[in-house]
Amino acid sequence: MQELVFLQSLQDDPYTTPEVIAEHTGIEYRSISDLIRRNKSELEFFGVLRFEIVKPTNEKGGRPKKIYHLNEQQATTLITFLDNTPQVKTFKVALVAEFFKLRDEKAKWQLQRLSEKPIKRELQDAIKNWKYYAPHMYSNINALLVKSVTGLDVKKLKNKRGNAKTALDLLTVEEQERYEQNERKTIAYIEAGFTYKQIKALLNGAKMFVAIDEK
Repeated sequence: MQELVFLQSLQDDPYTTPEVIAEHTGIEYRSISDLIRRNKSELEFFGVLRFEIVKPTNEKGGRPKKIYHLNEQQATTLITFLDNTPQVKTFKVALVAEFFKLRDEKAKWQLQRLSEKPIKRELQDAIKNWKYYAPHMYSNINALLVKSVTGLDVKKLKNKRGNAKTALDLLTVEEQERYEQNERKTIAYIEAGFTYKQIKALLNGAKMFVAIDEK
């Protein structure tokens, strides 16, 4: 089933597009786009009417297409302008449910970020007092933690999911939870006198690790 609502990252707002609306209501894409333009002022009451310009991907080329990004209020307002056919009514219910689901996930993500901040300060203090402390060690540990929950280094994560102020802004709720768990483990490893190499092996799931005194 085609995705109804999109979320580039959990720091952004979810949105849908005219293509999605057209696909699931049986109304032509051009008609939906015209409806958006005719009701632009009403839709902008609920925020800036955002869009992206998409270049054609076929060999023949063609003109770039403007794809509107409708937030929850804009999308639900727009679909009130459509005739209530059985197909449109079914889509309205599914769209509202999907927006609610992502809004709930975003709220959980925001709470998770707040709960993680004290642990991050504790980790920073542990690194500062670590006998193996070195310049840039905190950024190295953070990159290690990010990779431990996503399988990607920070640069690849941002390339895949979009740029953000910090890599943590790009994590899902589940990844945030595992990140916090691994932060706690890392604090314990540091306080136990483990080296960076040992911590890396443990976070990567190694069953054995070298002697604690190895540098």
